Amino acid sequence: MCCFALFVSAQETGVQMVYLEHSETLSFDEKRLPDVQILKGNVRFRHDSAWMYCDSAYFFEKQNSLHAFGHVHLVQGDSIEGFGDILYYNGNTKLARFRKHVKLIHNNATTLTTDSLNYDRMNNIAYYFSGGMIEDSLNVLTSSWGQYTPDDNQALFKGEVQLQHPKFVLNTDTLCYNTESYQADLVSKTRIVYEHETTILSSNGWYNTQTEHSMLLDRSLIVHADGMTLTGDTIYYDKQAGYGKVRGNMQSVDSTNHMTLYGNKGEVWESDNHGYVTDSAMLVEWSDSLAYTYMHADTLFTDQIPYQRCDLITKDSVLVDTLWIYPAPDTMWVDTTYLQIRAYYNVRIFRKDMQSVCDSVHYNGRDSVATLCGNPVCWNEDNQVSADTMNLYLKNGTVDYLHGVGNAIAIKQEGEREFDQMAGKEMLAYVQDGDVNLVDVQGNAETVFYPRENDGSYVGVNRTQSSFVKVYLENREIHHILFTTATSGVMIPLDQATEDDKFLVTFFWAEQERPRRPEDIFLNPERTPRPDAAAVSASEDEEEDEE
Repeated sequence: MCCFALFVSAQETGVQMVYLEHSETLSFDEKRLPDVQILKGNVRFRHDSAWMYCDSAYFFEKQNSLHAFGHVHLVQGDSIEGFGDILYYNGNTKLARFRKHVKLIHNNATTLTTDSLNYDRMNNIAYYFSGGMIEDSLNVLTSSWGQYTPDDNQALFKGEVQLQHPKFVLNTDTLCYNTESYQADLVSKTRIVYEHETTILSSNGWYNTQTEHSMLLDRSLIVHADGMTLTGDTIYYDKQAGYGKVRGNMQSVDSTNHMTLYGNKGEVWESDNHGYVTDSAMLVEWSDSLAYTYMHADTLFTDQIPYQRCDLITKDSVLVDTLWIYPAPDTMWVDTTYLQIRAYYNVRIFRKDMQSVCDSVHYNGRDSVATLCGNPVCWNEDNQVSADTMNLYLKNGTVDYLHGVGNAIAIKQEGEREFDQMAGKEMLAYVQDGDVNLVDVQGNAETVFYPRENDGSYVGVNRTQSSFVKVYLENREIHHILFTTATSGVMIPLDQATEDDKFLVTFFWAEQERPRRPEDIFLNPERTPRPDAAAVSASEDEEEDEE
């Protein structure tokens, strides 16, 4: 065994020289390899803080460089180790070029694997250019080109980038990643896929692969397997908690319930299927392809409520009138949900076949009933209906009938100042093919009608009082009226009728509040007062004087 130690004076430039520390043999071939030391057996070099080991090497002392072969091992301090079959090292530039079966290990935590790796010791940067992989304790990343900086644990990947996580796979073209924080910075079109669960699409933002927290920018998209999607200018998303917060142009699509939420601010909780949207909030429901429903409110809430009990089975399913069942406690629950919508303050709704305004709405998908509170008013074609509270009963996405409770009144304008009116404690208005075909007034029923002669002129004002009254309509015109109890009434000639004769006490006309187009739901006209007949007459007289 031979042991050699070479000591070379430092150059005036201050460049650190490469030292040969050990080799079993040293030889020269001046003819074939002039000025080259041929080293074999347990070869060891030192360059400042780095040690290099190999089976054999060519040492270019004058050039301050070496070529190492076989079981190449580079050790830098206590943090960097490099392995490969071949190493080309330049002591002047501190560039180490590893080839074949290359592996770079940082802090025994991060491993870079490739076939061609350049490690710039001067700047402490390693990069590959013919495909490689970086693996840490959580993720495996592959790409065509990659760069790793041990000082800040930062990696840059380009070309067919893939990050494999135990829960998901990330694919993109360019990615920045930190092996210490496990955060991926998204700088190009990126797809993150949780198998059979969630897909995230983004081109700008960050995603922490350990906490599964993310900030997604530039109209990113989150798609769930159940058909839910979430889009926004900025989305903060906590995958583990199932929580998302959106700022700017939020769009949440629920394909199961044929519904989309819009607004500038919103939050969703996937764990309990709860969400809200505000700031220009709008809900669009499209279960009826011929008549979309547009609803605006200051704030809109949606919930998926689980069914809890199956208490009653009707004769439709078991051929008995009624059957009550009492199953064991563990059989009382069913794994289904129903939709609940709550809209608060300044609610405005538009459909082709119906429009509404009120203060708040509560929709219960279990029985398909929408409850309108706070001075609700509904319009269908030429008909206006209002009450203290109104319940809209839906069937197949359209209004089946309307139930007004408390100070209920239905109005239809017949002429410039002539209004057919029906009022009572409660009112049921039934809808068929988009038109009201029956109005049923219950309790203290009052009516004002304007019958016509054959020539279309008005006969007079017909006022009636009864406990109950039903009005049947065909082609939007009154076909006949049925009074179910004793009735008192009077026909007043039109020229003898006073304003009190023409209007019921609860009459008010809110046509100026009616949304005529989808975009009208964002208008905010002042609430119409409920004027008495004299006030209505005075207002109409003023309009005539102006004309």
